[in-house]
Amino acid sequence: MAKTILAVDDSSSLRQMVAFSLKAAGYQVVEAVDGQDGLDKARQQVVDLVLTDQNMPRMDGLSLIKQLRGLPEYQKVPILMLTTESSDEMKSKGRAAGANGWLVKPFDPQRLIEVVKKVIG
Repeated sequence: MAKTILAVDDSSSLRQMVAFSLKAAGYQVVEAVDGQDGLDKARQQVVDLVLTDQNMPRMDGLSLIKQLRGLPEYQKVPILMLTTESSDEMKSKGRAAGANGWLVKPFDPQRLIEVVKKVIG
């Protein structure tokens, strides 16, 4: 059965690129428009991996990660940040919140697939 990835980003074009790349590699993708939508969808269906942007309306990526890590079913699910933020300070905050990895936009679809395969196979 295909692994499911939750892609959370307020940019529809970026979500489409991520979804297209992941689906082409055989993954199922659930899309969410911001952190709050991502949290709602994650509660409805437990996924194998969460990919989230940082800067979004309603709830940012770090807040989403903290909320997810507070749910028993998401304590071990890998979470990757996919964002334009690349400062060491932001990466430290991401790790502190519970992020497992970091990809900087604009992303290379091949690199995204490689990282996802490493994390969830």
